[in-house]
Amino acid sequence: MVRPRWLLTPRVAVGRGWRIWDRAVAIWAGVNLVWVAFDLTYVPLRTFWLQRNLHPLPSLPLVIPLTALPDFTRVYDPVKGIEHHRETRDWLAGFERMDRALDGEASGKAAGGRGKPGDQAANTALRRQQVALTVLMIEENPFLDSGNAGTLEKIKNRLRQRAGDESAKQATALLLSDRWLASHPWSEEERFWRQQILPLVETGYWRSIDENGRPTDHFWRFDLLLFQSVFALDILLRVVRLRRRFPGLSWRDALLRRWIDLPLLLPFWRWLRLVPVLERLSTAGLINIEPLRAVISRAVVSLLALELFEVLALQLVDGTQSLIRSPQWPRWIRSLRSHQNVSTRDERELVELLRLWGPMVLGQVAPRLSPELQAVLGHALQQSMRDVPGGGLLPPALSRQLAGGVVESLLELSRSTADRLGQRDNRQVELLQRFGDRFWDELAAALERGGALERSQQLLCTLLQELKLTYLAQVNRAGIDALMDELDELTTPAGADSPSAENSAKGS
Repeated sequence: MVRPRWLLTPRVAVGRGWRIWDRAVAIWAGVNLVWVAFDLTYVPLRTFWLQRNLHPLPSLPLVIPLTALPDFTRVYDPVKGIEHHRETRDWLAGFERMDRALDGEASGKAAGGRGKPGDQAANTALRRQQVALTVLMIEENPFLDSGNAGTLEKIKNRLRQRAGDESAKQATALLLSDRWLASHPWSEEERFWRQQILPLVETGYWRSIDENGRPTDHFWRFDLLLFQSVFALDILLRVVRLRRRFPGLSWRDALLRRWIDLPLLLPFWRWLRLVPVLERLSTAGLINIEPLRAVISRAVVSLLALELFEVLALQLVDGTQSLIRSPQWPRWIRSLRSHQNVSTRDERELVELLRLWGPMVLGQVAPRLSPELQAVLGHALQQSMRDVPGGGLLPPALSRQLAGGVVESLLELSRSTADRLGQRDNRQVELLQRFGDRFWDELAAALERGGALERSQQLLCTLLQELKLTYLAQVNRAGIDALMDELDELTTPAGADSPSAENSAKGS
């Protein structure tokens, strides 16, 4: 797609300080855009940022750990008003207490001891407490608050599969019972709980509500302090620079010229900042969005061109038909008379055109056509004499001689007329104007008499109607694509995309 004219126009040179400032603000705006994208996607992707695991195929247990990524949840949860849910927090705390107790018991057995009866009773109480917390979690489903209702079903399914029981509550009681742990060492069971259950329980959270009844979000505070204040200052400086270049420009008009920066100051629809950020990065010379603009422009034009062409063609033809059907033709024709034309020029355009073209056609063009005129006139005389009795005996040479004499007489008359027209003569100008006025009057009167005007209008409108139907039938998507290709060939200079051409352009 061809580059727009405003991109081809050389920009006004600015000082080095302004260039550094513009680039710094453009980079800062890019950072803000990345943060806006992170903020808009943080809540839906919080599970990913918490676990930092990638599941390329959700239907398969394939996990790609991304431990190199930092844990943003500890820092960013307070910004979004996210806290651990009370039930999941209690469950996680209870599991850690039970895990420490069972690890201590397992270590004592490994050392050859049997453990104290009091410790075994405490461990049994912790396991029963954990079973109760799991049953409470299953009944209350704290994951509904975070919009992850399916998480509880995953936990229940994994507990059922581990214990081989159809009830998740009974499966939990079985997995933490003395009978199960007697045949399954806690080291293996701990691996199951930490890899299969704990990551799912940790995803449960609770988000506070502000005074307006909406989820808490403190993003605007940091955005206003760190970014929007800088953007407001930059917009003000750009307006000042614009008014210095155009002193007659009002403050309002200068601000309106920077309308593209408006999304940078809006506290809502923050994804619209993509447009001003790209514009600033492109203006600062940090990125080149011309290929992307060309692709988008071509796609939009291709989609709309067919409809636009049809509408414009119909509007043009319909407007022409309306003018043709108008009964004001005689009045329009009479308005062409010289005494009804308002002109500030001393000489009439039509008269000057006749004075310019008359000598040229009669004095220069016509004499060069003498052989052709003699041949045409001689042939016409030869054909005409055949209809006269005895005219067929007229030799062709005589016809050519007569035609030559007539043509020479006409050319001599045209030369003298050309010389006469080439001379400035007020009487001649007056006669030409009188001839033109009489011509327009007679033409208007002839149209008013009889049905010539109505018949002419009907024939012309019918012709335009047929043209309209034929044009719309020929316009199609393939034709539009061919026009776009032709436009690229006509408007794209040769070698414009080559690096050498760009370097030569910059050098010039």
